[in-house]
Amino acid sequence: MTRDLNDVNSGVSGAVAGLDPERTRVLALLRRFGWNATSFQILEPGYRYFFAGEAGCVAYVTTPAAWVAAGAPIAALSEQPRVADVFVQAARAAGCGAVFALTEPRFVAAWHGKQLRIGEQPVWDPRTWPASLARSRSLREQLRRARAKGVRVRRVGPGELARPDLPLRREIERLSERWLCSRSMAPMGFLVRLHLFELLEERRIFVAEGFAAEGLVAGGCAAEPRASLQAVLALVPIYGRAGYLVEDLLRSPAAPNGTTELLIDHALRECAAEGCSFVTLGLAPLAGDVATPLRVTRWLGRGLYDFAGLRAFKAKFLPEAWTPIYLSYPRDQLALPAIYATLAAFARGSLVRFGLATLLRGPGVVLRVLAALLVPWTLALASLDPQRYFPTPWLKWSWVLFDVGLFVALLVLVRRPSARLAGWLSAVIAADAGLTLLEALVFNVPRLHDTGTAVGLVLAVGAPALAAMVLRNVWKRMR
Repeated sequence: MTRDLNDVNSGVSGAVAGLDPERTRVLALLRRFGWNATSFQILEPGYRYFFAGEAGCVAYVTTPAAWVAAGAPIAALSEQPRVADVFVQAARAAGCGAVFALTEPRFVAAWHGKQLRIGEQPVWDPRTWPASLARSRSLREQLRRARAKGVRVRRVGPGELARPDLPLRREIERLSERWLCSRSMAPMGFLVRLHLFELLEERRIFVAEGFAAEGLVAGGCAAEPRASLQAVLALVPIYGRAGYLVEDLLRSPAAPNGTTELLIDHALRECAAEGCSFVTLGLAPLAGDVATPLRVTRWLGRGLYDFAGLRAFKAKFLPEAWTPIYLSYPRDQLALPAIYATLAAFARGSLVRFGLATLLRGPGVVLRVLAALLVPWTLALASLDPQRYFPTPWLKWSWVLFDVGLFVALLVLVRRPSARLAGWLSAVIAADAGLTLLEALVFNVPRLHDTGTAVGLVLAVGAPALAAMVLRNVWKRMR
């Protein structure tokens, strides 16, 4: 594979030369044996390395239950089973199990462990992309729309991104922050972290920019068009296959239709010009013929992650094949602990902490739950004795009417997401929590005589406070 499409700016040669000795050693192994689609990602921060002498290495993260390897061992195919066995033994000596996450059929066939299919990844030969595009009228129309809106794609040289103060890098960082903030799930770790500026000489980064006049200058002449960042695509090398993985694809919500398609089209054409024969958009999790428990997980988790939508998005680019992706683990280990350890790795070590962070971001399923919980709460509120629990009867019915209105507003927010409505609800519910606390302190606490009433007061104050926090996070995501 040609090392670069264009001359690399010599001013950033230190991006590789400046690696610490351990990662320099890993890079040398990758250039010889890096065959897994995700293999290059092990050079990014956050991994430990287990070296099996000079034969190869395994990049991994630790969880309480297991060492979770990022793909197959980086070694010659004939050495991979031995390196994997030595890694498993080392993990067990440390009191842990071992899992190889996101392995491909080649390693599965070579090693004697068990495997669990967890999804599939689409693959292309970029040299046949023009013929594939010719078969898809919808893709061609999307490209036409983006071009008609003034979107242009270009390859970014390392010199434009080498320093944090450079304008384009700052724009990409702002886009990355907005993109992460807009996700329903909390930021994940392991093989899905954003590291756009690591090892810039090895990456291929493309930007889609829109051009719009900034108004008129003196004399009534149009101003020069100003480029605005619409989307970013980053390729990382798969050395052993003379190919690339599309590691990151970020799009501004304001980008014209077809911007993403235009980026992918441009990247595939440049890969073909380089002589590249393999490109993948990476894993579509839980897609394809996975086991029944994983199909159930896919169905239950659809409110947090659009598994079917991601698979459909990748399929519309007409891949030539779909490669199954697995979890591989020793035969004397069980599948459930292997799945749990892998999920913990993606959750940055703690599924509980990750789950709480995701719930507080207020994905659609959480808003539906909040709306559903309001029904029994409002019914219970309506049944309370106004003389015992409220200063006046009209206050009780005011709270009941408020909760009914809140229920309707939450349903509207679920059906028609709106940053303005989310912000308004956050403020109103926070005021609800404050007034409820005041009422409780002035009227209810002095009359408190039983545990059940105390629990009810805590819920009456705590539930709206938590809901206000969730709605504020929804507002921040939607802004």
